[in-house]
Amino acid sequence: MRLDGILLWDGTEARGPVDLTWEPDRIGEIRPAEVRHDDLCVIPGLVDTHVHLVGYAGPLRPPPDFATWPLVTTRDEQVLHGLAHAQRAMRNGVTTLRDLAGDEAQIALRRAFDAGVLPGPRVQVHGVVGMTAGHNDLFVPPAFPQRKPTADGPDDCRKLVRTWARAGMDGIKLTTSGGVLSIGDKNAWRNYTREEIRAVVDEAHALGMLVASHAHSEDGIRVAAEEGVDSIEHGTLMSRDLAETLAARRTPVAPTLLINEAIATGRVPVTPEAMAKAAELVARRDVLLAEAARLGVRFVLGTDANGHHVQFGDQLAEVVRMTEVLGMDAEAALRAATSDAADAIGAPVGRIAPGLGADLVVLRGRPWERIQDLATENIVAVVSRGRLVAGALPTVRS
Repeated sequence: MRLDGILLWDGTEARGPVDLTWEPDRIGEIRPAEVRHDDLCVIPGLVDTHVHLVGYAGPLRPPPDFATWPLVTTRDEQVLHGLAHAQRAMRNGVTTLRDLAGDEAQIALRRAFDAGVLPGPRVQVHGVVGMTAGHNDLFVPPAFPQRKPTADGPDDCRKLVRTWARAGMDGIKLTTSGGVLSIGDKNAWRNYTREEIRAVVDEAHALGMLVASHAHSEDGIRVAAEEGVDSIEHGTLMSRDLAETLAARRTPVAPTLLINEAIATGRVPVTPEAMAKAAELVARRDVLLAEAARLGVRFVLGTDANGHHVQFGDQLAEVVRMTEVLGMDAEAALRAATSDAADAIGAPVGRIAPGLGADLVVLRGRPWERIQDLATENIVAVVSRGRLVAGALPTVRS
């Protein structure tokens, strides 16, 4: 397949008009060309480093209750909703997703997509290691008997890491602070002792898995950074000294801006408890994260999209919001959503270069100059794994 005479932004910089070819899932030749589609461009498929695929994906608005839907829906049915979310993201130009609270359901989707059984984006899956009464555990009401796995004490933590590795996980998500949507939780609550965190990071790294740390509080960010996690998720109350440390280490941070704003304002159905917690965080967030960006923190695209609070396809709006809150220019925000995000999770995509995976988005406009052009309504075509999955590729005009 090919695109001729189209403006290329390759994941790091604009390259002018090119002729671009690809075989199934492999970028081929890229040659300078005369511009033939001066109103269109091609960029790499976006990479969202923080999503939750399994959630209600149907048309009901308002959707079923976020907390109870997983408790009353069979796993077989939940997988189908996860499939719908993954394909919706792909059709909207997000061709790589990292699920940060996965289990066998997301692993099944990843394998089906990889094998070509179903069309779908590239998927990575992280299993959660969280403590009893911690952030992940508190999504389930106390009286409900079916709970997600927890681990307490360094040995238990190591065992759960190994269990997830055996299940085929790509990495581990570790909770080092409380959260927003978890029931009866507080953002400032400590999750895990330093010894437990150290055990998780050591065991995951020994098994070749990255560790992403959920951390809103300053203390939660600090202990995660000091114990060597590979990314910070949220990073909401990042102090100046932590920003300097994370910038020096080039540790990726996924700021998940839209979801906290949606919860804080009640733009989506949420509990009063969740709204209050998010509002408290958002009131302090913007100044702290903007300073962190000025200090050189490596922000990457991570939305926390779950189909309820943030839709799959809202990733493009999140990139635009990153320029507004973090003060990034358009090209830096695009890199955060493509090449830098791909590098952060070790995915062989995020750039349009010979030999890399063929994930492409054809758009109207020039989003590296005007970030508002990065919008779902401007998508002309999406290529995922080398195959056209949305729209139509432009043809050469005579």
